[in-house]
Amino acid sequence: MLERICWLVLALAIHLPPFAAFFAPSLITKLYGVATDDVGFSLFHHRAILFGIVMISCLWAAYDPNVRKLAVVVTALSMVSFLAIYFGYGQPQSLKTIALVDGAGLPFLAFVSWKAFAT
Repeated sequence: MLERICWLVLALAIHLPPFAAFFAPSLITKLYGVATDDVGFSLFHHRAILFGIVMISCLWAAYDPNVRKLAVVVTALSMVSFLAIYFGYGQPQSLKTIALVDGAGLPFLAFVSWKAFAT
């Protein structure tokens, strides 16, 4: 039960908000500070659907143990690579909230990783 809760936290608390930007593009400006007329806006819009893929993999893993190892890899690549980029670029203030959210998700990711690969 705890494992399922952790997967749901990763899906709904960590990855749903940026995925919602696919359906509500104004969230891109709110989350990332990118104006709609910025050339990079379309990349952030595309990025939102990639978060949907991560979210779906986490939801799927919450209910199907057979996909958990792959879901760990997908989720870890997303979260850890963002944090590495964030720190590598000097911790931009505009991305601090996102980094904090990803950081808060790391214990949940660590737990589901341990469960997926230790059993």
